[in-house]
Amino acid sequence: MTQNIEKGKVVGFAYHLRNNQGETLDESQEPMEYLHGYMNIIPGLEKEMEGLTIGDKKTVVVPPADAYGEYDEKLVYQVPRTNFPPDEDLVPGMQFRAETEDGSVSLFVQEIMGENVVMNGNHPLAGETLNFDVEVHSIREATSEELEHGHAHGPGGHNH
Repeated sequence: MTQNIEKGKVVGFAYHLRNNQGETLDESQEPMEYLHGYMNIIPGLEKEMEGLTIGDKKTVVVPPADAYGEYDEKLVYQVPRTNFPPDEDLVPGMQFRAETEDGSVSLFVQEIMGENVVMNGNHPLAGETLNFDVEVHSIREATSEELEHGHAHGPGGHNH
């Protein structure tokens, strides 16, 4: 019996991700698993995976609104270098977690400018249209533990 991707199924798929210029942004070396319908992957990709079966291949174009959002200049700001531990070797691309009124957010070091550090709260792929080539490798029923936790567990059990 053929299984289709639907909510509550654990899906294993391989992908190749490119930007609109055709540059590779990421690709899976091994198929990755996710729990369908639980927002484990970006919404635009999850929506396009619905109904596929094992062996299906599909090219999916996901606009920023259905991926990591539009780029927001208001999320880029400078903070004094003295806000960081003096022994912290800051380099562009480093990620920090910060607590805000709205909860925990990820910030990336964008650039170091003398005594200031430019921090960016945008996801690195914000504003990008994402082009995925996907291939479905496996579909299985989720375990009760996976459904309770809202994500797939890796080989060998609980893999957070």
